[in-house]
Amino acid sequence: MTVESVDPAASEAAPLREPPVAGGGVPLLGHGWKLARDPLAFMTRLRDHGDVVRLRLGPKTVYAVTTPALTGAVALSPDYIIAGPLWESLEDLLGKEGVATANGPLHRRQRRTIQPAFRLDAIPAYGPIMVEEAYALVERWRSGEVLDVTVESFRAAVRVTARCLMRGSYMDARADRICADLATLFSGMYQRMVVPLGPLYKVPLPANREFNRALADLHVLVDEIVADRRASGQKPNDLLTALLEAKDEKGEPIGEQEIHDQVIAILTPGAETVGATVMSLLLVLTEHPELGEKIRDEVKTVVGDRPVAFEDLRKLTYTANVVVETLRLYPAVWVLTRRAVTDTELGGYRIPRGADLIYSPYAIQRDRRSYARHEEFDPDRWLPERAGDVPRYAMSPFSVGNRKCPSDHFSMAELTLITAVVASAYRFEHASGSDTRPRIGITLRPRGLRLRAVPR
Repeated sequence: MTVESVDPAASEAAPLREPPVAGGGVPLLGHGWKLARDPLAFMTRLRDHGDVVRLRLGPKTVYAVTTPALTGAVALSPDYIIAGPLWESLEDLLGKEGVATANGPLHRRQRRTIQPAFRLDAIPAYGPIMVEEAYALVERWRSGEVLDVTVESFRAAVRVTARCLMRGSYMDARADRICADLATLFSGMYQRMVVPLGPLYKVPLPANREFNRALADLHVLVDEIVADRRASGQKPNDLLTALLEAKDEKGEPIGEQEIHDQVIAILTPGAETVGATVMSLLLVLTEHPELGEKIRDEVKTVVGDRPVAFEDLRKLTYTANVVVETLRLYPAVWVLTRRAVTDTELGGYRIPRGADLIYSPYAIQRDRRSYARHEEFDPDRWLPERAGDVPRYAMSPFSVGNRKCPSDHFSMAELTLITAVVASAYRFEHASGSDTRPRIGITLRPRGLRLRAVPR
């Protein structure tokens, strides 16, 4: 199945259909009510109603895409751009001039600026920092205190991102503030996406005041990071230096707003998605203790008694498969939106210019049509002899095409190293008050894990 611009002659021969409307909408809020109440179940059931279905989110009509082939087609087609309810809800945070939200020539130039930091041959240089932060977790947990996994996971993710890509110890005092701000922002942004009642979010209610406080604080933090680097006079070979020295299409230094938005786009989504995935990995290790035993055995066989090193990654295949299966069942980026820039066709349906599309990696990656025992956690499904059974685009946690996450190899290395180190050192048990239910925001993560790390 492909996406292509509508040919009027072809349309006369085979008129394009209008996608069916999903059931269950309510007056005023449409399907936004169900997306707010139980979005994972709602998105997972949509394929039963069609390959493409129409939803109502407040006053908007949105087209939900439900099959792997069609979501892949949307991601790869120039007929669709980064836009729609998700990105509109993120604009206050990410701005309009960062790589996450830009389109066209601006996006291509920005990719060229940041891509060298994420080349395969650049990743090993980050290895020692990733390993150091993984072992810092192990050491911090030796106290035996109950772990607030949200705090621990996001602290690790923020520190790795900051130390690797924006070299400097100035992040130490700011990591906790960033984590707290992100928790508030990503929850509030999801509500703004599914129930787009713009004026009501300006009313000075407590939730709106808290959202605005977190947003303002995060922007202040980013300005402080940039100012500290400039004041230091240092130019380490990192991504922040590349941004400060980047040129626009005319050969002029890029503007302050673009630098600000680029730092936000690098620091915020990376820390949020990796932190959420670390939380899910710790949940998986807690609920499937046999996985931790197998990881420990693999690390022992590959590494022996010395510390894990970056060079061990390619041999830690079972550990990597646990990470991939976690990304399948618990994708941090569980919902995405795009916008059609021309009248186009998708799976035999007419998609008008300006239409917003939504699709869910969570639903795609748990679909019974694509996976045997689709809800079972099975790392071995990613063995070479079995991975070929997975339909194309049914597993794309880092997206595909020109919007593929530039830090995919960086993130996989970071997550695999953290998993190898902590699973070798500890097994995990739920503590009182641990809440494993999913916390639905722009990203997906466990609501409130509280664990005991028991030394092996």
